[in-house]
Amino acid sequence: MNLLKIFFLLFFINIFSQELEFRAVWVASVANINWPSEPGLSADKQKEEAISIIESVKNTNMNTIILQVRPQCDALYYSEIEPWSYFLTGETGLPPEPFYDPLKFWIDESHKRDIKIHAWLNPYRANHPQNKSINQKSIINTKNELVFELKNGYWWLNPTDKNAMQHSLNVVYDIVKRYDIDGIHFDDYFYPYPSYNNGEDFPDHELWKKSKKNIFVNNKNNWRRKSVNSFIKEVNKGIKKIKPHVIFGISPFGIWRPKYPNIADTSFDQYDMIFADPKKWLKRGWADYFSPQLYWTIDNSKYSYPILLDWWNSQNKKNKKIWPGIRLSNYSGKDQIKEVINQIKINKSKNNLGIVFWSFNELKNNPELSKALVDEHFKN
Repeated sequence: MNLLKIFFLLFFINIFSQELEFRAVWVASVANINWPSEPGLSADKQKEEAISIIESVKNTNMNTIILQVRPQCDALYYSEIEPWSYFLTGETGLPPEPFYDPLKFWIDESHKRDIKIHAWLNPYRANHPQNKSINQKSIINTKNELVFELKNGYWWLNPTDKNAMQHSLNVVYDIVKRYDIDGIHFDDYFYPYPSYNNGEDFPDHELWKKSKKNIFVNNKNNWRRKSVNSFIKEVNKGIKKIKPHVIFGISPFGIWRPKYPNIADTSFDQYDMIFADPKKWLKRGWADYFSPQLYWTIDNSKYSYPILLDWWNSQNKKNKKIWPGIRLSNYSGKDQIKEVINQIKINKSKNNLGIVFWSFNELKNNPELSKALVDEHFKN
């Protein structure tokens, strides 16, 4: 083999051995944040908006869309388990007109452009206050025994109810089986945030009274966390059994607990308020990637972006992917560009080869940011 052939062989080995950088954006359907822009649009208008988003992602040389397909025990895809979403058609259970399957459409159009689709689901939220269509097809009426009504317009599945857990597992497995998705994604909504119930305790007192207590589950918070942990573990196991190539990702609140790391002096404690323990999930390797919501700036004295990222990296004993989520709305204009570019530089310096942007609207509203990303970090 001559020297020229050896050179090209080594060149291509180097190219294909490099890890693909994860460049993703969240596209939220709840409350029509990103897509569709309002409930009840025609199918053609929904498709037009979807194509615009996909093309924008492609033109920014990004490679993944995290699409919210189950915002509240409903579906932005054809499902025999849950009804069509109000946020899609304006009426719970009403299919798009003319009929099409939005998730399949997003997958097909994205894959044509070499963009991956991760189906983003909310595991336990049964109703969002901005849903204006609670009818006979809503889970509130079809499976009322699985849900609780909260104070501020929310309804929530009961995570410690095994039937409720199985319902959400069935939804996840159904999507993985029937669709050519590249990933399944959860955000930080496990138990509801305290404000959703006016600061009152989650109303699962009767089931707690009936539960079997033991030395490891000796208080209500441990009991709740145990159920969430079991759910996460089963989701991961089930996905790998059905389609091993489909990856599972979680985007928890960016601070595990107050004072972890020490500068993070926050009053919010996801461990004891929404009963999520992402440190354990990371330690056990129960997901393929984690995108902690590091929604603060580099120079924030209490929640410095690089210090928080260092903490998450220090917990990653199973060498899973840490692809942080960042909030674009921290700044606007040129200040936004500077902050985002610097955060990506920090990621790369720490070998965190991925990032997720919250959310698409902010990316769309600053075309100069897209240009800067292509010019500096997303050249290919």
